Amino acid sequence: MSAIPDLEALHALGPAQQPTYPDAGAVDAAVARLRTMPPLVFAGECDELKEKIAAVTRGEAFLLQGGDCAETLAGVTADNVRNKLRVLLQMAVVLTYAASVPVVKVGRLAGQYAKPRSSDLETRDGVTLPAYRGDAVNGFDFTAESRVPDPQRLVDVYNASAATLNLVRAFVTGGYADLRQVHTWNTDFVRSSPVGQQYEAMANEIERALTFMQAIGADPDEFHRVDFHSSHEALVLEYEHAMTRIDSRTEQPYDVSGHFMWIGERTRQLDNAHVELLSHIRNPIGVKLGPTTTPDDALALAAKLNPENEPGRLTFITRFGAGKIRDGLPHLVEKVQAAGVQVAWVCDPMHGNTFEASSGYKTRRFDDVIEEVQGFFDVHRALGTWPGGIHVELTGDDVTECVGGGEDLTDLDLAHRYESVCDPRLNRVQSLELAFLVAEMLRKA
Repeated sequence: MSAIPDLEALHALGPAQQPTYPDAGAVDAAVARLRTMPPLVFAGECDELKEKIAAVTRGEAFLLQGGDCAETLAGVTADNVRNKLRVLLQMAVVLTYAASVPVVKVGRLAGQYAKPRSSDLETRDGVTLPAYRGDAVNGFDFTAESRVPDPQRLVDVYNASAATLNLVRAFVTGGYADLRQVHTWNTDFVRSSPVGQQYEAMANEIERALTFMQAIGADPDEFHRVDFHSSHEALVLEYEHAMTRIDSRTEQPYDVSGHFMWIGERTRQLDNAHVELLSHIRNPIGVKLGPTTTPDDALALAAKLNPENEPGRLTFITRFGAGKIRDGLPHLVEKVQAAGVQVAWVCDPMHGNTFEASSGYKTRRFDDVIEEVQGFFDVHRALGTWPGGIHVELTGDDVTECVGGGEDLTDLDLAHRYESVCDPRLNRVQSLELAFLVAEMLRKA
């Protein structure tokens, strides 16, 4: 593994989607501060996740990756973190029990603070300001002062991510993730919904199975704790570069800001700085592939990012849109599989299905999300390959951001609790409904 290129060399490649900082000295100071901070995750944990994703690559496990579109610094509270963890645990239990497949659990959290944007500028009522690029870069408030990129925010993101990971680790090792909690995870507004009642019936079956196993003396550790990993898009180069360290065990570089990093659709160009940086780190990594991706693009990315063809190293996260997945995905999968590339295939059914509702809110139809996942499964089933996972923007709260689902949310409902600062997320009821539907698809895969 060659040496990590320095920041100056990466910026010479003309990276896309980077903030324009007004004060170079402040950037240097923030980066220097980050370089002294302890790792947020450990290289050994990244290796463990890589082994789990290798099982996904072999068709022996399923990846569940989910969380906020964009985390906010103000959102780092015990309730928010617990609610996101709770819905992911519930979804994982549904998938594991209903589909009888091991589930690799990865959160879009503890680092998902930066977002690519389609435009550098935003105009409201004749006033034009820099676009909001996530709390890692600038503020959401539409004021000139708030929208100035501030590198000190990168240090704030580090501290917020550390607090989030501390909470997650406490929850998953301190009893909250114990399978005997399956009923307590189904509280408040979910319990009264049809999908909540379906979950409750399944929880009763799990409880009976656990009681039986305890009676015969079987009580594995896996019932009391879960493995849970963090992920985010590796977008702001200053942050990811500063958090890349040499592992003392292996002398290899790891990005210790999270376990799993991915490159977005807007920054996946082969000669891009993001591809260059992630080609050097040893974390498991992903690449978002949209409808403009050619099979040759995918093969070139695999050769650059995983030259040793190591299982678990590379995940392709497809985001075509419900109307394009059946036409666009087969060509990619066929050529990649024919080349013998070791890759986990994961479906992002969110980003290709966004539209503006008549009320002016950015939203997604639940039916489109399901249709893209179904298309993903259908393509893999037809080709004899493994539909390895889903990558979903979701929240554990009772928000109204995506229309449809069992609650039958409409455009008029969006205004009630639209809380995302960027893209619309599935709420907890919709997320659970998705998990049951995906479990049905997995039974047939």
